[in-house]
Parts: sequence; C-alpha cells; structure tokens
Amino acid sequence: MTAATTPGHGPLSGVRVVELAGIGPGPFAAMLLADLGADVVRVDRPGGVALGVDPEYDVTNRNKRSVLVDLKAPDGPARVLDLVERADILIEGNRPGVAERLGVGPEPCHARNPRLVYGRMTGWGQDGPLAQRAGHDIAYIALTGTLGMIGSPDQPPPAPANLLGDYAGGSLYLVVGVLAALHHARAGGTGQVVDAAIVDGTAHLSAMIHGMLAAGGWQDRRAANLLDGGCPYYGTYETADGKHMAVGALEPRFYGEFVDLLGLADFADARRDWARWGELREAVAARFRSRTRDEWTDVFAGTDACVAPVLSLREAPHHPHLAARGTFTEHGGITQPAPAPRFSATPTSVRGGPALPGADTSDVARDWDVPRLVDDVEDADRETPRRVLENPQ
Repeated sequence: MTAATTPGHGPLSGVRVVELAGIGPGPFAAMLLADLGADVVRVDRPGGVALGVDPEYDVTNRNKRSVLVDLKAPDGPARVLDLVERADILIEGNRPGVAERLGVGPEPCHARNPRLVYGRMTGWGQDGPLAQRAGHDIAYIALTGTLGMIGSPDQPPPAPANLLGDYAGGSLYLVVGVLAALHHARAGGTGQVVDAAIVDGTAHLSAMIHGMLAAGGWQDRRAANLLDGGCPYYGTYETADGKHMAVGALEPRFYGEFVDLLGLADFADARRDWARWGELREAVAARFRSRTRDEWTDVFAGTDACVAPVLSLREAPHHPHLAARGTFTEHGGITQPAPAPRFSATPTSVRGGPALPGADTSDVARDWDVPRLVDDVEDADRETPRRVLENPQ
C-alpha cells in the first residue's frame, strides 16, 4: 500500500493520500500531510471549486500532485477508486452523503481497500440536526462558545480570520485522526472512517477553559479573565505610531520586570489587586502611547518581560528570530510558512509549488499504476483553462 520511500521528504515518506478537492480545512490538512512527506494526489474537478484561490498562488496545494477527474462522468468514480485501491488515506470535505451519491463514499472505497483510512472534514459533523446545513468557520466556532470568549465586552465578538475553526479545530484534528487511524490500520489491517468536525475540534480546544470555569476560575463573559484581555498585563496596547505591543507578563518575576521597564514601579504590588486593575490598565496604556512600537521593541529587547511587537503578515518573515529559524521560506516567488514541526532524522521542506489542476495526471497514472486516469484526459484539458494546466516549475 505504500510508495517507495524517498529520503529527505519527511517522516510520512511512502504514505499515499488521495484528496478530493475542496476548500479550507481539507486542503490545509492534506498540505500538512504532504509537507510531512506523504505523496498527496489531489483529485480536482473540471472548472475548479467555488471560493478557490488562483491555483498558482494556493500555497495549501504545495508539495502535492493533481489529477483531473469528473466524478459526475460515468467512469469518474471508477478512476478515483483505482487510486483508492493504492492509497493509505483519503480526505474529503463534502456535506454528509455527497461522497456516497458520487460513488466514492466509505463503502465502495473500503470494498476496494479494507485498510483505507477515510477522513471526513466537515463543520457540523456527519450527524446531528445541523449536519446538512451550510456554514463557515465563524458559525461553527460561534456555537462552541469559543467565539464568545474573544473581544471587548462593549463590542461584538470580532471575526478571528479562519484560523481557530477551520485550521486549529478542523484541519489539525483531521490530521491527528487519520494518522492515529493509519497506525491502527497498519497494526491490525483494518481501516476506518474518521469524522473530523470543526465544532468538535474547536470545543476540544477549550478543555482547559472549561476546567477553569468549573473550578470558579473563569467568568463566562468576555474580557473578565486572566487570558482573554481582562487582565491588564495580558493583552495588547496601542503605541504612538498607531501600532501595537503584546504583553504576556503573567508570572511575578516577569511582571516585575515589565513594570520596571515601563517606568511604572509604583504598580509593582498591583498584580494581584483586582481593585487596581483599572488604574493599572490606564497607566500601561498611557505609557505605551508615549513611544512608537519600534522604540518599545528596543526597550524590551533581551528581557524576560514577555512583551513583543504585533507584526503584520508582511513584517513577520523579517523578524530576526523567525528569519534565523527559517520559520518562513520562499518558493516560486511566494513567501510562505515553512513546514512544521521539525524532525531531526527526517527533515521536511517545500519540495514543489502549488499543484495546478490536472498537471500531474500522467505522472500519477504511471507512479501509482492507474492507467485509466489518462483516458480521455485531452477532453478534460479542453474543459479547463490553459492557465490552470500550465506547470510553473
């Protein structure tokens, strides 16, 4: 079931993954598996997917290969099942029942490959009253209580991009699930279905908070707690130039260093005095507004005050620490996060740019020994814009 191991491609070298094209958390999960060395073949549909990024810039499709298959064509499901027979993992992110109607649900896939790990990525999950409802990250995290923890009490909760739900509560839980199921399949020979729902994963992320809530150490309202902006020495402050500094001086020693460097030694005893938190917050805010972000960055540089500048997406790759570690990399003219985490014996890398739909059909057909993939490929080419099919590498 595994391809030949290619040295230097990461700890999942030799693992084969079929990804049914979608948007958001499914492609990100497949990218993570590809970053770790898996041979990920993305099954793209003619015409692309809604809300898709221009394929040339869609970093979530790096390190993958793409084939074009029309699952609604008479022989479409059979082509995918040929890939499934040779795969270790399949990832799909359709609404419940869609893959079954297309002929590539768990039952036909496991009939062809009993060891297959079938990973399902949805917002609401495979069952429950909302399972068939449309949704996006913000709606999923809203129901879990996590969105309600974010922001100022006098403003609506802000939209925290789609990192919390789609990627933290969705993609990462799907990857953990399929790798755990792969371990089980290799030990016992039996595959299974992994139901990764964003509502489940995002709720799971709040486990510590629920423990604190039960113990009376967390108030069920925004900006009233140690870690949600309610604490004056754990939050963000505006600087003289309209930028911001982030403060996380929780422990006594770090707090002491923080107020000393800020020039607020008179508040050394205010750390645990909730009655003085309002006064402390005003004093800290006034001090930060007296200098620019870069000036404050210099003040706190090399200290344990736990203060850092709030950088933009374009600024972050140039920070000396991230640059020294290679946290970001450039490939094909696109600056992007490097693969994570890091491995001492099986290092990972960005091996290829975004896979363009259908560009790798012939190579995959050869490498996976699935000759049916290339049947009528010219017809599929004619249905897909040439810009999508050209390989930039």
